[in-house]
Amino acid sequence: MDKLKINSWYQEEKYGITGWDFSHLDGRWQNEVLPWNYRKLVLSYLKSDMQLLDMGTGGGELLKTFHHPNNRTQVTEAWAPNIDLLKQTIVKQGIKLHALPENHEADLPVKNNSLDIITNSHAAFDPQLIKDKLKSGGYFISQQVGALNNYSLSRFFDSDYVPAYPDNTLLKTVVNFQKLGFEVLLAKEYQPNMIFFDVGAIVYYASIIPWEFANFSVDHCLPQLNQLNKLVEIGGSISTKEDRFMLIVRKA
Repeated sequence: MDKLKINSWYQEEKYGITGWDFSHLDGRWQNEVLPWNYRKLVLSYLKSDMQLLDMGTGGGELLKTFHHPNNRTQVTEAWAPNIDLLKQTIVKQGIKLHALPENHEADLPVKNNSLDIITNSHAAFDPQLIKDKLKSGGYFISQQVGALNNYSLSRFFDSDYVPAYPDNTLLKTVVNFQKLGFEVLLAKEYQPNMIFFDVGAIVYYASIIPWEFANFSVDHCLPQLNQLNKLVEIGGSISTKEDRFMLIVRKA
């Protein structure tokens, strides 16, 4: 195997990510467009006088595109590097940050019945907490990564892999909200293709998504990476299936 190529994989493994910015993969992967647009759906419900909380906001990249008044916007975040970034960006603009402990991503440290709308893109949540914090008639809008996201690729690297969040499915989520008396306004799911055009891109992606690639490293997975490299040389790409679902519910 080409030592230069393997060295480049080691570099990809160490590259890291800031916020939730995948620009390092520009031109090196392709994501199938979903049959819905999360941002447009949020904006169709979000009004300027609403009290908004964005859960697991990452680096605030998506939140900024909502252009919601800063004094009516709150966010939660549990990853320390993102928290540090947010303190230097949106917090200075007047947005309230609730910095959460790791593994407490679903927490909502705000007053009960205080929010008009809670948005959530790919973050954990607790339906009961959502109900507690929303005002009557308030909305919860979420796009989620389903249980089987990248399942085949994760199993390729680790034959013992099982989904980290096996219950994160549209069916179970809808039922949980219905049991709490929520009105379901939208519930859709889709399994889009995600295509990588070089193995280094896969290494980078796997290294920053540890919940799907828990035992991944270049050293540990070198035989599989070499196999993937041969497939890229033959076919030009490697594809995997993502798992997404979209949910909009209203507190009765």
